Amino acid sequence: MTTAFEPIDLGSKRLANRIVMAPMTRSRAFGPGAEPTELMATYYAQRAGAGLIVTEGVQPSPVGQGYPDTPGLHTSGQVRAWRAVTDAVHREGGVIFAQLMHTGRIGHPSLLPDGLVPVAPSAVAARGQVFTHEGPKDYVTPKELSEADIHRTIADFAAAARNAVEAGFDGVEIHGANGYLVHQFLAPNTNRRTDGWGATTEGRIRFAAEVVTAVAEAIGGHRVGLRISPANPYNDIAEDAPGEVYPALLDRLADLDLAYLHLMEGPDRDLTLRLRKAWPGTFVLNPFTHPDVTGPEALKLLDDAGADMIAYGALFLANPDLPRRLAVGGPFNTPDQATFYGGDHRGYTDYPALTA
Repeated sequence: MTTAFEPIDLGSKRLANRIVMAPMTRSRAFGPGAEPTELMATYYAQRAGAGLIVTEGVQPSPVGQGYPDTPGLHTSGQVRAWRAVTDAVHREGGVIFAQLMHTGRIGHPSLLPDGLVPVAPSAVAARGQVFTHEGPKDYVTPKELSEADIHRTIADFAAAARNAVEAGFDGVEIHGANGYLVHQFLAPNTNRRTDGWGATTEGRIRFAAEVVTAVAEAIGGHRVGLRISPANPYNDIAEDAPGEVYPALLDRLADLDLAYLHLMEGPDRDLTLRLRKAWPGTFVLNPFTHPDVTGPEALKLLDDAGADMIAYGALFLANPDLPRRLAVGGPFNTPDQATFYGGDHRGYTDYPALTA
């Protein structure tokens, strides 16, 4: 029987335990330049007891930003600022991956520089509003990416991954979940293209596959993870055939020898088990625990769902030393929902509990 407190090899790293700190949007890159702050170094270093930390979403390019004060990895200043964060985590013995998150159509021009507007596979606006410095604003109709734009965006992901390694990160996670750009290509309601980047299952998985491949070629597959959330309707996503699309994607990626697959699970445990069976490498599970936050009982999924690692979100905010508390059975501080920014992590809109 596997326990969460056994070490595990992840790429070239030996992790102290099988507990992952899930990515959670914090919006603490205050000021010009979207650069990490001293507060962020303290925050991540406090949680270095996790086997693996995955950072908040980090935009790989200026147009990839969808929320206020989120950090980037596309300038030399950002690289230097992130080095303070990674150094702080490493001093505490931690391992940290940067999550590369291009928000696509989720955002607003007021959050972007130089007259940029949000982009997407197709010119289809999301329903709802995004928070900006001027308050909530309706989503706008995004600019449809041209063929040249798509290739440029793929190159941006690869460049940001190289920057992450330069900044001292142990690897990167590609955010292919929760209604952001990679997920928008996977979903038929946001990808209405009729060219080779849409229309069919093979077309819809192409962008995700090429992003992951380009990043793996840039920094090595052993430093790359992918996060997915099949059928997650968050950010106005509708997927009618996740059982077809996601196995096809995993089959396309199977030979890249990636560090891990990170599944943000929905209510369908059967799909989870199917994807676990289809994935040849390390399987990180962010379990569906509605109506509660993920708690200590999720650790049994290392056996029950075949997971190699279990990801915790909200409970890590309230308990920076969460692995120690899990090991001794508590006590656990209760997460304060008022401090849990849900831009990325409220999960399934029909199930609004904290499911990070």
